[in-house]
Amino acid sequence: MKPFRFGIQSTGPADAAGWIALARRVESLGYATLTCADHFDGQFAPIPALVAAAEATSSLRLGTMVLANDFRHPVITAKEIATLDLLSGGRLEFGIGAGWMATDYEQAGLPMDRPGVRIQRLAEAIEVIRPLLAGETVDHQGEHYHLTGLVGTPAAVQQPIPLVVGGGGRRILDLAGRVADIVGINVDLRAGVIDERAGPSGTPEATDQKIAWVRVAAGDRFDDIELQVRVHVAAPSDDPEGMAEVMAPALGIAPADALASPHALVGPVPAMIETLQARRDRWGISYIGFSVDAMESMAPVVEALAGT
Repeated sequence: MKPFRFGIQSTGPADAAGWIALARRVESLGYATLTCADHFDGQFAPIPALVAAAEATSSLRLGTMVLANDFRHPVITAKEIATLDLLSGGRLEFGIGAGWMATDYEQAGLPMDRPGVRIQRLAEAIEVIRPLLAGETVDHQGEHYHLTGLVGTPAAVQQPIPLVVGGGGRRILDLAGRVADIVGINVDLRAGVIDERAGPSGTPEATDQKIAWVRVAAGDRFDDIELQVRVHVAAPSDDPEGMAEVMAPALGIAPADALASPHALVGPVPAMIETLQARRDRWGISYIGFSVDAMESMAPVVEALAGT
C-alpha cells in the first residue's frame, strides 16, 4: 500500500495576497499538493498561479490537475512545464487531459471533437512532450503533430516529472494505465458537464471496473502507479445518511451508493478516517484530492493519515 497524501484543488482567490496566503495555509496544514484546473471561466491560469505558489512555499508540491491538451500545442506545454518544474525546484506534478468541459470549447470557439479523437490526440501529445521534458531532440511526424529536430529546453529538475492522467471512461483509463505515474479515477465526463449523468459512473461497482481497466493496461507496472481520486463532496457530519438523501438525486444514484462512492466523504472524523483506509484496502487509492472549500474541515483527516 502506498502512503496517504492529500491535495487541495483551487481556482484561486480574488487577488495575489489571497493566493499566496492560501498556498502557505495548504502547506502548513500538511497537504502534499496544491493543484489548479485549466478552464476559461472565473479562475486563475494554472501555470502563472503555480509559479507564484511555488515562490511562496518551500515543500508544497504543485500540480496541473489537469491541463487541457486542446488548448496548447504540446511544444508550448513542454516548455512551460519544464520551466515550472525548474522554477519550483522540482516540485511539479504534470497532469494533462483530453479536455472535457463543453462550455470551454463553446465559449472560446474551439472545435470539440468526439472523445475518441481528443484522447488519441492527447496520447500523441504525450509522445511529444515526454522526450522534450527529458531534453531530447525530437523528430515526430504523427497524425496531429509534426516536429523536426526540436530540442527540449529548459532542463527540468525532475527526471522524469511525474505524469498525471485520469478520467472515468475506458479509453482514457487505458491510456493512463499505459503511460501515467499517477492515475486519477474520476466520474465519466463525456457529457461535457457534471450532472446526474455522471453519478452512476462513480459507484463502488463502477470504481471496481475502472481499477480493473487500469490494472490490465498497466500490466507489470501497475504496482508502481499511484492512484488518485477527487472527493467532490467532503464534509464532517453526524448525519451522513441525511446528507446522502440530499446528495443522491443530484448524482442520479441511490443514497447508499452516494455514501460509498470514492468521490464522497461524509461523516464524523473517525469514521471518515476508517472509510479512507477501507477504500485504500479495496482499490489502492492513496492520493486524495479535496476542493479548497473543504481544506479546513478535512485538516484533521489529513493530520491523522498523511504519510501513513
